Amino acid sequence: MGLARLLSRGQAGLVAYEVTVEVHITGGLPGFAVTGLPAAAVRESKDRVKAALLTSDHAVPASRITVHLGPADIPKQGGRFDLAIALGVIGAARNVAWPTNDMEFLGELALSGELRPITGALPAVLAARAAGRSVVLPATNAPEAALVDAEAYAAKHLNDVVAHLEGTARLPRIALGPWSDADDEAPDLADVRGQGPAKRALLVAAAGAHNMLMIGPPGSGKSMLAERLRGLLPPLPYDDMLNVASIASVAGEPSAARPTRLPPFRAPHHTSSGHALVGGGSRPRPGEISLAHRGVLFLDELPEFGRTALEALREPLESGVARISRVHEQITFPAEFQLLAAMNPCPCGFLGDGTDRCQCSPSRLERYRERISGPLLDRFDLHIEVPRVTFDDVADAPRAAETPALRE
Repeated sequence: MGLARLLSRGQAGLVAYEVTVEVHITGGLPGFAVTGLPAAAVRESKDRVKAALLTSDHAVPASRITVHLGPADIPKQGGRFDLAIALGVIGAARNVAWPTNDMEFLGELALSGELRPITGALPAVLAARAAGRSVVLPATNAPEAALVDAEAYAAKHLNDVVAHLEGTARLPRIALGPWSDADDEAPDLADVRGQGPAKRALLVAAAGAHNMLMIGPPGSGKSMLAERLRGLLPPLPYDDMLNVASIASVAGEPSAARPTRLPPFRAPHHTSSGHALVGGGSRPRPGEISLAHRGVLFLDELPEFGRTALEALREPLESGVARISRVHEQITFPAEFQLLAAMNPCPCGFLGDGTDRCQCSPSRLERYRERISGPLLDRFDLHIEVPRVTFDDVADAPRAAETPALRE
C-alpha cells in the first residue's frame, strides 16, 4: 500500500494549468483506474504505462491502482501525463518519498519506456517558471524549452528520470538558446517587376497596419506582393515572439522550435473551413488567424472561400481574439493579424486587362462579387487594383534590394 503525488500541466488554449497526479496502490483485485475527467487518450495511458514499466524493468503491482488527475472538474487531454503517472506507480509501489514538490513532469510514454514529444511544451515551461518550479520533459521538446530562461531538464527514457530522482545520474539541463535574427528571410520587393502603385499601397498598409484587398488578373503579381508584406513589418519583440511560438507549440507546428523575429505569414487554401481559419475541433486548436498572430494572414482567391468561413473572420478582426466555446470550457486564442486578400476582377479573370477575352455576363459578375459580404469588405481599409504587368517590366534588369530601406 502506498501513495505518491506528483505535479504536471494540462493544456487549455494557451493556458498550461497545474494538474496534481495522485497514485494510490492498495490491496484487492488487480485493476488500474484513472479518474479526473480523462479523455480517451488519458484513459488509455494505463495500458501504455503498464507496458512501459514492464519493458523498463519496473514491476507493476498486482494490486488495485487508482490514479487521480486533479482538479477533477477540468477535462484532461492527451498523453502528456504518462510520465507523471508512471513515476507515481513506481514511487507508490516502493513507498518512497522523492523530492518532487518543486518539479513538474510532462511526457508521453512509448511502450519501450522512451519519451515522446507533447504539444504545448513552451506554455508549460513558462507556467512552471512562473510557479517557481523546474520541469522535466521529453528531449524532443528541448528546443522549445530552450527559448525560456527556466530550469528545464531533457529526458529520453523513463529510467533516465528515475535515476535523476534517485540521485544516481543527473538529467542534462536545457541551456537557453539564442533567438534567430533572420530579418531578411522574407523575399524582397525588388523581385516584383513594375507595380509601383501596388508597392506604395503595400508600404502604406505596413506603416498603418491596414487590411488590404488586391484586385487584378491572374499573373499580375498579387501573391508575390502579399508574401513580401511581412518583410516591411517591424521585427517582433521578445514577448511577441514567445506568444507566436507558444501558439505554434499548442498547434504542433514545427516553427515553435525555430522562432524568428520575422512576423508570421499564413496563406491557407481557399477550401479551408471556418474551424481551420478561426480554430476549433473537439480538442480546440488554434486556427490560421491565431497562427498569424502579430503577422499577416493572406487569403488568395477570396471569393472562393466559403461564405461561413469568411463571415467568421469579422469578430476576430475587431476584437483581436478568437473565442471557442465548448460545454465544459471556453478557450481564447490571440488573433491580432493583418488581413491581406486577393481576388480576380471577374470569374474568368480577364475583365479590364486591355483585351477582349472576358466573356462574363453582368449577372455572372454580380454573383461573383456578392460572394463577399459588405461588412467583410468594410474591414479592408485599402482596395487597390493590380494590373497586368507589361513585357518591358518583366524584362527589366534585376534591381537591388528594396525591402530593408522601405522597412526603415
